[in-house]
Amino acid sequence: MASMESLSSILSFTAVKFPSPKLSPMASTAPRFPSFSVASMTPAQRIATTSKRSAKPSKTVSVTPPSPTSSTTDSSSATSLPPKKVLVPIGFGTEEMEAVIIVDVLRRAGADVTVASVEPQLEIEASGGIKLVADTSIKTCSNQIFDLVALPGGMPGSVRLRDCEILQSITSKQAEEKRLYGAICAAPAVTLLPWGLLRRKQTTCHPAFMDKLPTFWAVKSNIQVSRELTTSRGPGTSFEFALCLVEQLFGESVAREVGELLMVSTAANESRKEEFNTVEWSLGHNPRVLIPIADGSEEIEVVTIADILRRGKVDVVVASVERSLKIKASQGTRIIADKLIGEATESVFDLIILPGGIAGAVQLNKSRILKKLLKEQKLAGRMYGAVCSSSQVLHGQGLLKDKKVTAHSSIISTVTSQVVNGAKVVIDGKLITSRGLATVTEFALAVVSKLFGHARARSVAEGLVYEYPRS
Repeated sequence: MASMESLSSILSFTAVKFPSPKLSPMASTAPRFPSFSVASMTPAQRIATTSKRSAKPSKTVSVTPPSPTSSTTDSSSATSLPPKKVLVPIGFGTEEMEAVIIVDVLRRAGADVTVASVEPQLEIEASGGIKLVADTSIKTCSNQIFDLVALPGGMPGSVRLRDCEILQSITSKQAEEKRLYGAICAAPAVTLLPWGLLRRKQTTCHPAFMDKLPTFWAVKSNIQVSRELTTSRGPGTSFEFALCLVEQLFGESVAREVGELLMVSTAANESRKEEFNTVEWSLGHNPRVLIPIADGSEEIEVVTIADILRRGKVDVVVASVERSLKIKASQGTRIIADKLIGEATESVFDLIILPGGIAGAVQLNKSRILKKLLKEQKLAGRMYGAVCSSSQVLHGQGLLKDKKVTAHSSIISTVTSQVVNGAKVVIDGKLITSRGLATVTEFALAVVSKLFGHARARSVAEGLVYEYPRS
């Protein structure tokens, strides 16, 4: 059962520490890193690996506990139950950060998540330009029973969801039978409200749509749980939203464990970023950024970086190093790149950013074209960066020599001795690195700040509903 105290404790933990691998960082096969998922753990293992810690209730979370249902269960009984089934519908204009983070987090917790398109085709273009491929059509879901239906927001994505009669029927039945359902960003006001599914329920949504909600029931909180309904505010609160849903489905200990794996943290001693050897990144033209991706890349990182940079008015190109434009990311999300990496050689990029993912980093490292581009980037004095495990690729090309960096704790000791502890993002001259996963929002905003200034980054953060310093 969700509570203010238990949800707050999830968000207060520091990242879990993984043992460093003993393999060569540039091995041709995937290093045996720990899995970033608790899905394979038994409930007893999940509880055993999670220590009890206390935390003050978060002031940004307002919770009315849901009534006990078959969908809300303690993890101690999970072994006798089938996997929790979750439906995440998407359409043209769905907010990609919200959709991908919800799917990613729930899958890491062990949920059987179905991404269903409300469009005639499975491929959709999200609000920020990322192209996603659904698992199935919403038509195939009409007779299924789900433990949770979670609606991402975005415009016009929320309208596309609202106008889907099959989805309306599924969600209405979900509410009638007292099973869990949720919505984020514009979806509470644009989708659920016209369906009559917000009656007598305290609700929150994106600030731009708060005036659409019934005044008496509108609540300005990052997370609002009102019986079976959970609502949230925007891309910047997606991790809180998804972890709250995990807690209701699987229990507090599983939600806490997933939060640790994702490095969701509000630790007071953790800085947003540290910068060394400061140089200007501002340009006299619209910045062009290349994000190479591969099978096994971390979808949270790919989508968050691309979405935030595009919100900051950066020209972003997502390029596949595979033979196909379509890649399957680490948690099963299928993404369609803008072009193949070979086509990217026709352009000059001001910044190249490598997303993480263990298998993805291995694939990136196999690309001769990408390695050539990285060497040229360094020689030309242009910017480059990496998040999570992809710092290994830069290390293999000698691009981290004498640089201060951060990376995922499982690989940091294999790539450099100049580790900056306690920072989500580290900038050293024209190199920027991050620990990855949930810290990638700070990474992307730091890039926007370096390219355009703090005011632009803060403006983007406000649109995300993400807390960001004024100066």
